[in-house]
Amino acid sequence: MIDWDRIRVLRDEIGEEDFPEVVDMFIEEVAEIVDRLRSAPDRATLGADLHALKGSALNLGFSRFAQLCQMGETSAAEGRANEIALPPILACYDESRQVFLAKVQKDLVA
Repeated sequence: MIDWDRIRVLRDEIGEEDFPEVVDMFIEEVAEIVDRLRSAPDRATLGADLHALKGSALNLGFSRFAQLCQMGETSAAEGRANEIALPPILACYDESRQVFLAKVQKDLVA
């Protein structure tokens, strides 16, 4: 679900002190799109939304979420946006976010 190796590499690249800021930016950017998909998904822009989510997810190691976004993005590109089931994608984000934040917060305190 979470690529912890990717997170370690990212933390090493940007530095321990800047890592929490990057996490906050990721959560804010993704939350905006996720909230829109929960409340008023637009099938015309769904492919672009899933593409943006996939990129953010890959950057921060949300591997399963990125896979689901990729599958949805592909479906949208093939003209099958109406077939995309958003609840499993959004549930995966929620679960990934919870697991990620719990571990990151634990690591920052330790």
